[in-house]
Amino acid sequence: MLFVKTEDLKAGMRLAKPIYNKNGVMLYDRNSKITSQGIISVNNFGLIGIYILEPAEPVPPMSEDDIEFERFQAMSVFTIREILDAYSKNQKEKDMYQFINQLLKKYGSLHHKINFIQNLRSNEDYIYKHSLNTAILCALISSRLGLEFKSQLDIVAAALLHDVGGLMIPGNIRRKRKADITEDDEKKISQCYQNSYIAFKDNTDLSPDIKRILSASIAVLHPDIPAASAKMPTVIGAEILKVAYNFDNMTAMKFGDEPLSEIAAVRYLLEHVDEFDKKVVDALLDSINILSPGVCVEFTNGDKGLVVTANDSNVLEPFVLSFKDNKLYNLGDSAVARSMQIKDIMKTMDNRHVVDSDLLKQYTGKTINMG
Repeated sequence: MLFVKTEDLKAGMRLAKPIYNKNGVMLYDRNSKITSQGIISVNNFGLIGIYILEPAEPVPPMSEDDIEFERFQAMSVFTIREILDAYSKNQKEKDMYQFINQLLKKYGSLHHKINFIQNLRSNEDYIYKHSLNTAILCALISSRLGLEFKSQLDIVAAALLHDVGGLMIPGNIRRKRKADITEDDEKKISQCYQNSYIAFKDNTDLSPDIKRILSASIAVLHPDIPAASAKMPTVIGAEILKVAYNFDNMTAMKFGDEPLSEIAAVRYLLEHVDEFDKKVVDALLDSINILSPGVCVEFTNGDKGLVVTANDSNVLEPFVLSFKDNKLYNLGDSAVARSMQIKDIMKTMDNRHVVDSDLLKQYTGKTINMG
């Protein structure tokens, strides 16, 4: 599966993910070959790019959870748009808590991991979809941490609203790469988030707990705004929102910059222990699949392989099958780790191949090769 920018699309490419219109109606299903007219439609939608299958690549397997997750994302964008547009204009909004209850019913009490599927984004809907995904991740994480329903509701509400300031940023600035942002652009961006910070503080419809999470989150995510100069106490909701925000931001398609793989994003979160709360990151890893059986990976020694068994104690150290010698390795063993570790998910193959369960049992029943 490859991410291809809109300007690089060619007729005949096969879709790895479906394309929906603004109302959540599917226009092109996965495995469809995109036509010249389809490319024009993608341009008209303003999509940053789409995911395509390579010529000989099979269609990625989809579970019922995967299909429902995509459907929920597609159908929720219109509601999110109404909610955030109302708050950005300081207007009354009455549907947010109804939507949050619906979201928490789906993702606030799961007892299993899900595949966190990134959706296609355009300049017009980028912030809406980012806010939705951040809210879903916050629901998953807060549930894993065992927080009570009221706390979950407050955190998800803050997640939905945290980027309202982004809606005030001129589109020509939002579309720029980070490296191309000028000092003048940064001042305009800071002012937008400062305005949203003030608006939230003055909003009488938001509870003190939601305001507290929003204030702490905006101050952490945008430390250059004047409001961030005040010392903020540690707020667990803000710590959850920060992890969710960064994970979605790193793995989502962007203007100018390539999205990171989930494994690269996880490695970043784990390595920056002074920035991200470890128990919150662990809760994220307990909520979503990262290196499940069947995922194809690249190793630091240049070889490639397949994840055979996940490692719940350390997602970066599963049991893997090396394509080079057809042997099984335990990456959790220090002797193996000295010579090979997972570098990243393979970018030129689907990362969720269908693997026969009997074959997996055959391999996992063998003695681990220590290299």
